Amino acid sequence: MTPRPHPPTKSIPSTSPDPRAAEPAAALAAVGEPKGAARKGVHAALRPDPQAGDGRYPVAWLHIRAPYGATPTATSTCLCGRDRRAFGARHVLALIADHADHRDRCPLRASQEGRTAA
Repeated sequence: MTPRPHPPTKSIPSTSPDPRAAEPAAALAAVGEPKGAARKGVHAALRPDPQAGDGRYPVAWLHIRAPYGATPTATSTCLCGRDRRAFGARHVLALIADHADHRDRCPLRASQEGRTAA
């Protein structure tokens, strides 16, 4: 089999016609590994969860959007099922007052406060 001629501008490396098996790589020496690394990892696994909360969680949300030069909007949602929206400055201000009033009347918040007081 004759090799194909290559254009003079290309520099393609030549390959040998004899197939050979690849030589295995030399094993790396384990030098400088920290001693007791697994033992140190166990201490971190036994620590208490730093994300653990104090039992409180959000019940109601008030989201207000007032982009410059655009109509302000607001959304009031609660886990009790309340979901209200308002568009326009006057309606948004009314929803903010209604949301504050709902925080005092919400059955989910009332049951939580009663539990801690008893």
